[in-house]
Amino acid sequence: MTDFAFPGLNLALATPFKPDGSLDLARLEQNIERYLAAGVTGFVLSSGTGMHVYLSEAEAQQVIAQGCRLIDGRARVIAQTSALRVEDVVARTKAARDAGADGVMVLPPFFEGPSDDAGIVDFYAEVCAAGLPLIGYNVPHAVGVEITPDLYRQLAAIPGFASVKDSSGDLAAQAALIRTGLPVMNGADPLVPYAMLAGAAGLIWGGANFAPKTCLAVVRAAMAGQWAEARDLWRPLEAVMTLIWAGDYVQSVYAAAEITGYGAGQPRKPLRPLDPAKLHALHAALADLAEREAL
Repeated sequence: MTDFAFPGLNLALATPFKPDGSLDLARLEQNIERYLAAGVTGFVLSSGTGMHVYLSEAEAQQVIAQGCRLIDGRARVIAQTSALRVEDVVARTKAARDAGADGVMVLPPFFEGPSDDAGIVDFYAEVCAAGLPLIGYNVPHAVGVEITPDLYRQLAAIPGFASVKDSSGDLAAQAALIRTGLPVMNGADPLVPYAMLAGAAGLIWGGANFAPKTCLAVVRAAMAGQWAEARDLWRPLEAVMTLIWAGDYVQSVYAAAEITGYGAGQPRKPLRPLDPAKLHALHAALADLAEREAL
């Protein structure tokens, strides 16, 4: 869709931390500049990959405000503003709007929230009234709420509801959402080229933290309809994207970014550094990519 506001690759930025677990805003600036230089045209700040749920509200707002200030219109900015209480989501969304974000990404109500379609529609309608384009977040295995094609059609009728990010990891389910004719954003790293072939309107991609140049090349080829080239470019990414998706996702992204030179420190507690066996497997899977990213 040519008029979709968030096409192509939107990098779910890993929030940088110092060794003591505090925010590393100097590293945030350094990494954003490097990703912009690589060609990234969209960022998601305080993303799931960026440990949104382990940031205080003040820290999340600091990351969003600082990121918007640094990016300064050079790329799109989506801010995650999820919270348990709808009043808090609205307040966070207004803060993101005032900081200069172009849109927000919001989980449906979770942890004993409403699971009926009417309750979810009411929730998103209240958040959309805050005045920023909103991307719903379909991650049913984590929050217990599935955005089905029928529910998506209802949500799309809300003014300001822009898209759904599908992180289910189920290509058939994502394709069903795409067949509604409404814009869908892929959020499952191993599905990137297949989701684009199915018609995904955009990507929110955490794995791109450690291989932005290669990921961008895949996306550009796919958006141009050059599928054979996209498949060739995807080949060095395929094994590592499958590996990180198999478990310990956030820890794996942080560890892989350290290996390829886009480090953001260690993930914050309660997450632990990556198991040595998986770290060894990551090093092996990333050998070619590390060289490619260094060029």
